[in-house]
Amino acid sequence: MTAPFIITLDGPAGVGKSTLAKRLADHFEIAYLDTGAMFRATAWKLGEGAWDWDKDKLDAALKELEFTLSGSGSNSTLSLNGIALTDEIRTEKIGMWASNMAKIPAVRTLQKTAQRKIGETTSLIAEGRDMGTVIFPQAPCKFFLDADLEERARRRFSQLEEMGKPADLKDLIEQIGARDDQDRNRKVAPLKPAKDGIIVDTTKLDIDGVFARLVAEVKKLS
Repeated sequence: MTAPFIITLDGPAGVGKSTLAKRLADHFEIAYLDTGAMFRATAWKLGEGAWDWDKDKLDAALKELEFTLSGSGSNSTLSLNGIALTDEIRTEKIGMWASNMAKIPAVRTLQKTAQRKIGETTSLIAEGRDMGTVIFPQAPCKFFLDADLEERARRRFSQLEEMGKPADLKDLIEQIGARDDQDRNRKVAPLKPAKDGIIVDTTKLDIDGVFARLVAEVKKLS
């Protein structure tokens, strides 16, 4: 059996990972794995303050969580305990909860095990923050997207507007900046490029330009 083909796409919030990952998944006709959604779903399911639970309580709760991935391209569906995830997990509040959860080794172990299990049998685009450094370091195509904080906040503001969710640009800059600091400086799997990854600054590139660059790189590496 041919081993699954995996592309990793890492980077901070608001850099365009989700849009690009879905387009790449459609283009190459493989599944799209949104690992950030897995952390968000974990935080949403367990609730605010779960990151402060004692070890036994948290371990017991984590054992009850099971993630599955079905479909391909932008039609890929990530489910938690058999229920498809929705935009309910996409708020900035849940994003900060997810960042808090991501600092806990037991949570990261759960996610790593689930993500690698999915990748054992499924060719996919894995989007997240440590896909190329920790989860799939053997992936032939590893990308790290970045952009200026203000530009990322503007993109997130536009995304939330399109979803019909109210947002304040100044607040988004502060929230994303705080999450950046937490993600980049955590002791467990900090946000950073893989040593053999390709770094793409998207600040001055439109989504089509970045997509074309990524497709060209994948074709060279695959």
